[in-house]
Order: sequence, then C-alpha cells, then structure tokens
Amino acid sequence: MNSSVSAAASGNAGVIGAIERVIGWLERVPYSLLALPLRFAIATVFWNSGTTKLANWDATLQLFEDEYKVPLLPPDIAAHLGASIELSTPVLLVLGFLTRPAALVLLGMTTIIEVFVYPRAWPTHIQWAAMLMVLLCRGGGSFSVDHRLRQRFFRQP
Repeated sequence: MNSSVSAAASGNAGVIGAIERVIGWLERVPYSLLALPLRFAIATVFWNSGTTKLANWDATLQLFEDEYKVPLLPPDIAAHLGASIELSTPVLLVLGFLTRPAALVLLGMTTIIEVFVYPRAWPTHIQWAAMLMVLLCRGGGSFSVDHRLRQRFFRQP
C-alpha cells in the first residue's frame, strides 16, 4: 500500500512540475508579443467602423441625427469627429506611434459610445476598454515607433 501511495505522489509531482514549467514559460512571454495583437485587434475594430462611415456619408449623418445621440455636439460635427478618430487612431496603433494618447482617445470614445449610444453593448465595449487600458498603461511594446523614439531621444533600453 505504501508503494502505491508514493507512486501516486510522484505522479502528482510530475504533473505539478509540468504545470509549473508551462506557467513559467507563459510568464516569460515578452509584453511586446502580447501588445502586437492588442494593437492590431482594436485598430481593426475602429478602422472598420471609420471606413463604413465613409462608404455612405449620407447614411452616417442620418445615424448621427437619429440614433447616435451624442450630447453637446451637433450631429454633423460628431460624425466628422467620430470618423476622423476612427480613421486616424488605428493607423497610430498599428505603427505603435503615440500609442498611449491614441488608446486614451479611443477609450474616451468607447466610454461615450457605451454611455450615450449603446448602453446595452457593454460586453463588447468592456473588451475594447480592456485592450485599450493595457495599451494605455503599458504602451506599444518594443515593436513600436514609440519604443524606437524613446531609445533614440531618452536613451532608454
């Protein structure tokens, strides 16, 4: 009976050791590799929305007048501002240039969309917000223009 207990314990130790090795490997994945899909994923969401607005500007203006009730802004100004943000910030994110300011602007836009336009779409918006908060807090990673500029001008590794 003792030998079966020690065999089971050693089997468990092997499984636990394997799990610990996998967790250790995952924890060593550089942030830069994680930042790339975050930047590209959130950029795609907003780029697609911006190009859809441009594809039929009359329909976009109608949406901003009838459905997208953004407070304090006339619908035509809100439409131009929204399209401008949705077409410029994704380019910045893909390049990793001004990543934090771009993420902050999109986080603000996401908040406005959630609060004033589609409050029941929070499951989608919280995903966007999570990606944007990571980029806001950690930046674009080492595969970004931001990183290269920081290296050159601020002598940071």
